Amino acid sequence: MTNTLVTIFLAVVLSVTTFAQQMADPNFNPHVEHPAYTKNFPRVLFDEAHNNFHTTTGRYKPFVDLMFSDGYQIAANRQPFSKESLQSYKILIIANAIGAEEMDDEDADKPAFTEKECDAVRDWVSNGGALLLIADHAPFGSAAQILAKRFDVEMSKGFVFDVEHSVPDNPSLLIFSRENKLLLDHPITLGRNDSERINRVQTFTGQALKGPQGATQLMALAATAKDQADPMGGEKKSVAGQAQGLAFKFSKGRVVMLGEAAMLSAQVAGPENFKMGMNVPGNDNRQFALNIMHWLSGLLK
Repeated sequence: MTNTLVTIFLAVVLSVTTFAQQMADPNFNPHVEHPAYTKNFPRVLFDEAHNNFHTTTGRYKPFVDLMFSDGYQIAANRQPFSKESLQSYKILIIANAIGAEEMDDEDADKPAFTEKECDAVRDWVSNGGALLLIADHAPFGSAAQILAKRFDVEMSKGFVFDVEHSVPDNPSLLIFSRENKLLLDHPITLGRNDSERINRVQTFTGQALKGPQGATQLMALAATAKDQADPMGGEKKSVAGQAQGLAFKFSKGRVVMLGEAAMLSAQVAGPENFKMGMNVPGNDNRQFALNIMHWLSGLLK
């Protein structure tokens, strides 16, 4: 095994093994000085009914607190998706749903949603709803694929790494920036003004997404990006031309899909309190999270 492969395997394995140790960063500051909404607060439904790894009071609490400060009303969902359960909400957020109680269970990669639920979400978006679907590396991609297909999105379901466009010595921590030309123009990345412009986003081990015709790649994967089903080895497939972030309109609604979840969190993991997400200095992940919600709620056109 080459030194490069050793580095890749150790980096990905480290990321996976620290998953269970992740916790919300208690020092993250979610305050928004100038909230986007001071009236007519958009109603957001945050899914917690499908064995979600990320919840409103758990690892995604910093995200939820940030959005609350920006003027969103967020409620936790604890029932199957249906026309009735979705109809009073503007935005639905699903983060790392799985098919079993724990991510290391045998059935974790099974569909997290029923066919009926997927139809309900698709119809709700088609009629004007906005969906943020986040599905990380295995087993999360396989669990979410059933819903992603309703929007013609294919998930790689593995682990993406790119030695050329990542943090030094950790090829699973990808960098998407204006400088490396992997961060592409869209209202989400441009914001409402220069202060909201996104210049650099970092992700923390995820999968690749192949979008439908007309979808905008927010974060494009380079020609050097590879997807691997097993972090310890196995076949490596090129995911050049795919992405870790997509945005598109779907009939009357809007969809953002992300192939990595920690980017919108603010977590610490392991004995060294390794930071992941919006709390990592030098990145624009915090503003990226706000801009995604601004586009989904219609503030950004």
